[in-house]
Amino acid sequence: MSEPSRPRTVLVTGSAHRLGREIALALASCGWQVALHYRRSAQQAQQTATACRQAAPALAFETFQADLADEAQARDLVPRAAARFGGLDAVVNNASVFEHDDAQSFGYRSLQRHLTTNTGAPVVLAQALHRHMQERSGSGVVVNLLDQKLWNQNPDFLSYTLSKAALEAANTALAMALAPLVRVVGVAPGLTLTSHMLSQEKFEALHRLAPLGRSSTPADIAHAVRFALENPAITGTTLLVDGGQHLVRQPRDFSMM
Repeated sequence: MSEPSRPRTVLVTGSAHRLGREIALALASCGWQVALHYRRSAQQAQQTATACRQAAPALAFETFQADLADEAQARDLVPRAAARFGGLDAVVNNASVFEHDDAQSFGYRSLQRHLTTNTGAPVVLAQALHRHMQERSGSGVVVNLLDQKLWNQNPDFLSYTLSKAALEAANTALAMALAPLVRVVGVAPGLTLTSHMLSQEKFEALHRLAPLGRSSTPADIAHAVRFALENPAITGTTLLVDGGQHLVRQPRDFSMM
């Protein structure tokens, strides 16, 4: 990626909380300005922006609301961020729909909901970043958050899995189509954060099932995202950051075990 005269700026989708917040904070601490996208969590997004400013007082951090399921709003997000910061260098596609279905409950509506946000929006944002790079004669990078379960499938969360599999395929297609101006890299976490579906005790036990005795932490994922953003020789591939979790066959999704 070319070195801009202004600070490097990255758009992180879904950065109000959880993994997106951790990625934003980690990038802020190593010199990236962050455009913080959120859909409904305005207060949490502002709190993340405040935390980023505390970590890097000399840099700028702004929040941007958009519903990525709305194509017009998704298409407008990169130009809005670029206008606010005077340019944009990267996009991290972290925002995701994650709702349970399986072969018995699968339907068009669930698939469409997952594909629109998890696949369509990242492609649209990559397209917009490429156009921005053409306009400014620069180079940039897109990082897509995937999932280790693509390499270790189970029957749970079928629509989600299909949408992430499509996004993984898009890594290759976009890396070829958008080169040399834009690199496209995937980062696939393992079990990283707990949820309402897992007790803390169960989460910790499952976290230890990886061959390395631990799966990924938010810091691990943020470090991998930074590596993907800053290494100019990587494109069209995915970094699996899961402690080897994808090597251990599981009959169900972690949240269902």
